[in-house]
Amino acid sequence: MDKKRSFSLGSSEAFISVAASLVCIAIGLALGLVVLAIINAEHAFGDGLLVILKSGLQSPRNMGTVLANTAPLIMTGLSVGFAFKTGLFNIGAAGQYTLGAFGALYCAIVLHLPWYLCLLAAMALGALWGAIPGIFKAYLNINEVITAIMFNWIGLYMVNDIMYGRGQGAMYDLSSTKTYSLRKVSPGSMIPSCGMSDLFGKLQSVTIAIFIAILFAIAVYVVLNKTTFGYELKACGFNKNAAQYAGINDKRNIILSMTIAGALAGVGAGLYYLSTVAEWNPQVSTALPAMGFNGISSALLACSNPIGTIFSSLFISYITVGGTKLSTQYYTKEIADVITAIIIYLCAFSLLFKNRIRALLRANRRSTEALKGGEE
Repeated sequence: MDKKRSFSLGSSEAFISVAASLVCIAIGLALGLVVLAIINAEHAFGDGLLVILKSGLQSPRNMGTVLANTAPLIMTGLSVGFAFKTGLFNIGAAGQYTLGAFGALYCAIVLHLPWYLCLLAAMALGALWGAIPGIFKAYLNINEVITAIMFNWIGLYMVNDIMYGRGQGAMYDLSSTKTYSLRKVSPGSMIPSCGMSDLFGKLQSVTIAIFIAILFAIAVYVVLNKTTFGYELKACGFNKNAAQYAGINDKRNIILSMTIAGALAGVGAGLYYLSTVAEWNPQVSTALPAMGFNGISSALLACSNPIGTIFSSLFISYITVGGTKLSTQYYTKEIADVITAIIIYLCAFSLLFKNRIRALLRANRRSTEALKGGEE
């Protein structure tokens, strides 16, 4: 009985997906080492890959920085992964994240609302910005990728103009010509630390945001795998025509899927800015937030599994923070993004890896059964 359970676990789809992701990571790190060696062979390992892999564990503050950046990445990864599961490609997570940032910061800086209400505002605006491509997809059959990309830029410049337009926006301090600091203007709107900052070298940006993100991941997993609503969403993603034949309202589910995806991305922005990991600055916010696009990487590495997204986001944040610790004498800090990109590129071959692992497990099972039969 124990052997049967062991094999069932080893041959389960979840196990195979995790194994495929680990293969992607291992090959990606090996290829990353090759890239480092090409740039500077003498320091490729000791001052390159080893620094990236060890830096997060070298001090509590480094690990705190990793966790602070993991929380929003989990949310954007969930946003992209949720849409993937329902047959949609939410490349608009960056725009939804931007609207979420606006909702959270406006409610915090101007209205001085508590953090949880600011987070709800971020969710609402993210959901609104996600629903628009969903409506175009459902009723006009316009590809969600096209509308989402366009609304990314519309959202970015609209938010910048409302927040800081001509130095007279609601969130611009005319006396100092600098953006407001949430920590000074509305400390009650900050997500509480609950002792987390003390555990990570007094780093104030480490808050309960990471636990909130994990709870969202669990909730998304339950919705997709344990509810009728989640079954209908995935059915539409697998085969829209079959879902229609079964009486499922595909238009409603497309809109709801994009709305929920937008809400998740909006919450990610709220977790990031209400934890004061960074401030929204119009001087550097003329490009879309990278966190929205990094969510695609997180979702791909996790094979769109909500629970897997927690670990893939943690890994990507760890590698990214490690890259900032590289000595600029030998490498640029962006080399960590190159390594991450290699790993994500390999995720395109995850199906190949999964099929190979599945074949190896079957071959192992046959050899084990043959050996057992011979002994009998």
